[in-house]
Amino acid sequence: MSFVRSYAKPKVFGITVLAALVLGALAGYVAKSTDQAWLTTTLGSIGDVFTSLLQFTVIPLVFTAIVVGITSLRRLGTSRAARLGGKTLLWFATTSLIAVLIGLAIALVFQPGAGVRVEPSQAAVEKLAARDPGSWSTLLETLIPSNLFSAFTEGEVLQVVFISVLVGFAAYALGEKAAPFVTLTRSVFDLIQKVVGWIVLLAPIGVFGLIGTAFATYGNSFVRPLFSLIASVYGGSLLVLFVVYPLLLRFVGRVSPVTFFAKAWTAIQFAFVSRSSGATLPLSRQTAANLGVDDDYASFAVPLGTTTKMDGCAAVYPAIATVFIANLFGVQLGVWQYVAIVAVAVFGALATAGTTGWFTMLTLTLGAVNMPPEVIATGVAVVYAIDPILDMVRTATNVTGQITVPVLVARTEGLLDDEVLNSPSEPPLLTGPRPTPVPA
Repeated sequence: MSFVRSYAKPKVFGITVLAALVLGALAGYVAKSTDQAWLTTTLGSIGDVFTSLLQFTVIPLVFTAIVVGITSLRRLGTSRAARLGGKTLLWFATTSLIAVLIGLAIALVFQPGAGVRVEPSQAAVEKLAARDPGSWSTLLETLIPSNLFSAFTEGEVLQVVFISVLVGFAAYALGEKAAPFVTLTRSVFDLIQKVVGWIVLLAPIGVFGLIGTAFATYGNSFVRPLFSLIASVYGGSLLVLFVVYPLLLRFVGRVSPVTFFAKAWTAIQFAFVSRSSGATLPLSRQTAANLGVDDDYASFAVPLGTTTKMDGCAAVYPAIATVFIANLFGVQLGVWQYVAIVAVAVFGALATAGTTGWFTMLTLTLGAVNMPPEVIATGVAVVYAIDPILDMVRTATNVTGQITVPVLVARTEGLLDDEVLNSPSEPPLLTGPRPTPVPA
């Protein structure tokens, strides 16, 4: 146990993850340069196991977190709960607008994709062309499941969100009659958080496999021509992460960015390596509480943000990738097409729910600017090849925003405890989850 406690300390854990990142990259480089198929397979298996461990927790986490979050608002009163929900959604839209404008500015200044010539494999194009593209009609059609249980068994996150919201408000309306169900759901949520806490401790092993696989699979032959896209996405995301959010925290939330990142770094770091906002949800929620956000409000806002607040995947990335693909195929974008990109980022965030949200959001954006179907299929196949590299910074940006907005809203509503904010706290989940508070 003493080893686990030492290993779970922020500095030790952080150094271990960074070491795994470097070792994984070296192992992947060796596998690629020496054509060691066994090493590539081993790295892939390690990464796949870690990803599977994360993904199997996402559906139950989303359902229980949203139900618990909605019912937790009862203590705050109906009118205040409605006001909190409205403010939260408004800030989600506002930060998405800022993020997509930054993404467009980066793309227009640096013109990623200009002069690049890349030919994806025909198999990749056909595979992606066969998938359902993002569209407003598809989004509405798939929102409501035909079968209550199929949404859970088939991993349809957006449908699970719809069911969770419906069940959560029903439990809220029933009050005491639903108390046994709410208590059970809260217990399941805490159990899943405990499991995720154990998975977090395996992050260095997972990072080793995931990074190693990326280097062993792609090497330099495909990554180098796409460096302009990688640099633009990282540049835009890091501007949002380390400039926009700190400014909002300082001037709206009256929170020191240094304090914020000190407490949020474990969650951000885990989001980067896991590439999953859903798997990072328990860390994000506990981080918000450690920052002084009221427990009941944090239990509502963070899970909601996990499925609808995606500044990296739904704002910065689609804007830059759309311009990249347009430049790649010599397509000229007009003013109204840029307006369409902004509108999709602000109003289409629901489409990003789930592990394939980036694909839905990108194809939704490409469709909104009237890209030909063959250009969409080929362009997405090109960016898909380096998606794991891009997804790391996108997810880290997503999660940072999912923690930032509750802090901003809590401050404006008098629900931010400065004593908790300025007090030292353990990194989330590395020492075990804090029990979900029971509403009075």
